[in-house]
Amino acid sequence: MTKREDICEWVVEALRALGGSSRIVPICKYIWEHYEAELRSSGDIFYTWQYDVRWAGQQLRDQGILKPANNKRNTPWELKKK
Repeated sequence: MTKREDICEWVVEALRALGGSSRIVPICKYIWEHYEAELRSSGDIFYTWQYDVRWAGQQLRDQGILKPANNKRNTPWELKKK
């Protein structure tokens, strides 16, 4: 069963596949294309997953995995360089 925390991993995977930086729509498209079956069988997450992607983005920023958005809504999501 898919958990909300799984979506954090999917966001990181999507960003890596998209070159390390992307806007939210391509990230969501990637997740849908690669995890549709998991989402469909995930119970309530099927109805909230796009909200959960935004939650995951904030979690990843808080963990230092994504660069901060600096209170800008149109800033692409970007992985921090290691």
